[in-house]
Parts: sequence; C-alpha cells; structure tokens
Amino acid sequence: MTHRNFFTAAGAFKALITFADKERAKSSLWFFKTGPGEYGEGDRFLGVAAAPVRKLAKEFREMPLDETIKLLHNPWHEARSLALLIMCLAYAKGNEEKRRNIYKTYLGNTRYINNWDLVDCSAEHVVGAHLESRSRAPLKKLARSKSLWERRIAIIATFRYIKKGEFGETLQIAKILLNDDQDLIHKAVGWMLREIGKRGGQAEEEAFLKEHLKTMPRTMLRYAIERFPEPLRKRYMGMRPRGGREK
Repeated sequence: MTHRNFFTAAGAFKALITFADKERAKSSLWFFKTGPGEYGEGDRFLGVAAAPVRKLAKEFREMPLDETIKLLHNPWHEARSLALLIMCLAYAKGNEEKRRNIYKTYLGNTRYINNWDLVDCSAEHVVGAHLESRSRAPLKKLARSKSLWERRIAIIATFRYIKKGEFGETLQIAKILLNDDQDLIHKAVGWMLREIGKRGGQAEEEAFLKEHLKTMPRTMLRYAIERFPEPLRKRYMGMRPRGGREK
C-alpha cells in the first residue's frame, strides 16, 4: 500500500498510527526517560518501531516542507522522527535553495528535536551536510547553547566529517563540551571520539585523550576507549587522577 497521494502531515500521521504498539509505547516511556525531571519528560509514544518509520519516510519524501514542519510539531515522538527523516531525504535530493530552507527550518525548530534519537538520526544529514563546504562557525554556537539538544546536534553533526576522514571539527567541538554537565553530551562526545579512532584516527583520538584526561568526565572516556584492546583501556582508566570527574 502506498500513501504517496497524501503528502500532508495529517496523511503521514494517519499512516504512522497503523503501526502503533501499546506495549512498545510503554517500554519507550522508560527507555527515553520521560519521567518527571528526566530529559524526555512528558514525551508521548505511539510504539512504532524504527523500520516502519524509515519506510514511511521514503513514501512521504516528497512532502512539502510546510507540511513536514507541521509533522515535526506533532506531540507524538515517532511523528517528529518521521518528519526529521523526511527532511534528511529531502535535503539529500534537494537543490541549493531547498537545502538552505531545510537547514534553516531544522535550526529554527530545535525545541522539537528533543531527544537523543531525534538528534542522532538527523544532525549529520542536515546540519553536518549543509556546513560541509561552508563556515563551521554555527557548530561552535550550537556547542555553547543552553539547549542540551543543540549541544548534541553540534557534536553529532560532525559525524559527517568523521566518515570522510576529517577529524578536526569534531575535536574542536569535543573540547568545547569537555565541561558539559549532561551525561547525554558525555556519551555523544565519547562516541564521536571512538568513531575517530575506528575510522583511521586513533593517533588523533589518543592525543586528545592524553591532553584532556584529567578533566574528561568518566563516561566520556569510557565511551571513547570502548573499542581499544583491554590492556589499553585499563591503562587509560588507570591514568585518570583520583577524585576526578566521575560522570
């Protein structure tokens, strides 16, 4: 069945709810930390798995941007995920004007890109892609934002460059985020550092680790060295000063 005749936010949401699963929705409330005071507080889930969302994104990839924005403003998490995946596909296929509009729309609606999975599925494909041949200054601004999600967008956007063997931007953003107080940022930075090492930049990764080992949060370090041989992992963990940051 195709939904290509319904390139509207309402049509996309109607298609999305056919995949809803109440049990999955319940587990998602815990997994995405939606309780009082947690980072995903108040979010709502239909219980739709990732595969159907990605399938629908391909079916609705020609949705006009104004309708995609409506979908991004939907209170249901999976609807926002679908909107972001549509934006990623549209950006990849769009002309210069369309790409610029998608980029501006993305950064103008970061309050709706409000969980780690929403950032992770989209930041490199829109923000990273758009700034690839432009000034990267917006990434530094995002990295210094008061918004947890904008700071995560900054570091995850650089995954675009890591995949092409360019590590400098990631290391600059990682340095800005070293003293961040949020665990989700520690994990994201550690992940990107690990990807640098995984993709041919272990020397650059280790140089960064040695320079910042004394101030790096424990979680960030643990994520960064996850793929190291066990003796090397133990050596790095043992090099951390006693009384250092434990987050």
